[in-house]
Amino acid sequence: MTQAKSTAAFEEVLRVEGLSVEIGISTGLLRAVSGIDLHVGRGETLCIVGESGCGKTMTSLGIIGLLPRRARLTAERLVLEGRDLLALSPKQRAALRGDRMAMIFQDPMTSLNPVYTIGNQMEEIFLRHGKGDRKAARARAEYLLHKVGISAAASRLGQYPHQLSGGLRQRAMIAMTLMCDPTLIIADEPTTALDVTIQAQILHLLHDLQREYRMALILITHDLGIVARMATRVVVMYAGQVVETGTAAEVFAAPMHPYTRGLLDCIPIPGKTARGAQLGSIPGMVPALLGPIASCQFRNRCPQAFADCAAAPVPLRETAPGRTSRCLLTPASLVPQRAESLGAAE
Repeated sequence: MTQAKSTAAFEEVLRVEGLSVEIGISTGLLRAVSGIDLHVGRGETLCIVGESGCGKTMTSLGIIGLLPRRARLTAERLVLEGRDLLALSPKQRAALRGDRMAMIFQDPMTSLNPVYTIGNQMEEIFLRHGKGDRKAARARAEYLLHKVGISAAASRLGQYPHQLSGGLRQRAMIAMTLMCDPTLIIADEPTTALDVTIQAQILHLLHDLQREYRMALILITHDLGIVARMATRVVVMYAGQVVETGTAAEVFAAPMHPYTRGLLDCIPIPGKTARGAQLGSIPGMVPALLGPIASCQFRNRCPQAFADCAAAPVPLRETAPGRTSRCLLTPASLVPQRAESLGAAE
């Protein structure tokens, strides 16, 4: 799989500025996401990467409009294909969900309705958005099941989710997201519940479908190997904030934030990391996301933290054209990182 080196040619599909998500809990207000900026274009893959609990999923749920009831979203801009999502009513946003934007969840068994057949659920999306009659919906569903590599597609439409393997359920979920030909697909760790062989097949499938349909793809993962193979650009998140952005090649070759460098140092490099060699680690714990942000969120785990890191919140700064980092240190002053690549696309 190869990705384009330049992002200049991508027609913008989604732009998010200043997106925040807060959740009221018994001990106060939890800042799940704080001031996220991102954009993605048609035919582009944007990977959002970070540890579990860093806000990746909450960001995606905020974009697509599926946040928990207690969560409150605020944003400066949330624009899909030139349409201001913040100005729409919940009913109007729901009409776009499944039509212009769709989401692939981690575990399809918890996303598919167990009492309806695969065909019923695929057809419902098509009919609900007024794309045609039931006959057309059935034909579209059968075509897409075949497209995602499911054999005997016509008979599979009559089966229930529990009658399919995990890999087939995820393929059916991908087919379901394509029923209305959306321009944006958000895939939230779509291979987590699958074995390694099926993971590779699903990733190749997503890559091929994106190239064919020229969709904008936001891929959420904590697996840097997937990022290296799939991403056009990368957004690294930590403690609900973006800490670094750039193209996949740039981020893997020269990470500009100590957290990104720590993540890369934890990954063995096939053919280069010696057997039995000690991998890197990031000490400490993720900070509690309660109350206002008063300093660098990573300072208690950063080996290069200094007094100024605790003085005030650190802004996300542009360090080079198309690259940003939330760090007071300059790239030249960061601790040298091993030079090996994880195989980011040329």
